[in-house]
Amino acid sequence: QVQLVESGGGLVQAGGSLRLSCAASVGSFSSYAVGWFRQAPGKEREFVASIDWSGHNTYYADSVKGRFTISRDNAKNTANLQMNSLKPEDTAAYYCAADRLGSGSRNSDNYEKWGQGTQVTVSS
Repeated sequence: QVQLVESGGGLVQAGGSLRLSCAASVGSFSSYAVGWFRQAPGKEREFVASIDWSGHNTYYADSVKGRFTISRDNAKNTANLQMNSLKPEDTAAYYCAADRLGSGSRNSDNYEKWGQGTQVTVSS
């Protein structure tokens, strides 16, 4: 079973950028779809972006489309989320998750393995 660790969160001014990484501990990472989700205090966890197991299909929430880019590098067992033009409403804890042979679902229930999360705070 793949183990996931997120990194790259921090404090940034509105309009700035951050790059989040999701590192897997085993080489079977190439068989998993990867999703990014976020949760702000007092709000439900929401879908951000995903990439299917083949790496050929990506999906984005409307709120981040055109600003965020998801990618994966199977040789390095990592998935990344490049976040540009950040807004205060992007402030949340961000989590990566893995779904074996998945298609990049927007539903968090389809992902069987989760990282511990990394905090992103965007100031105005």
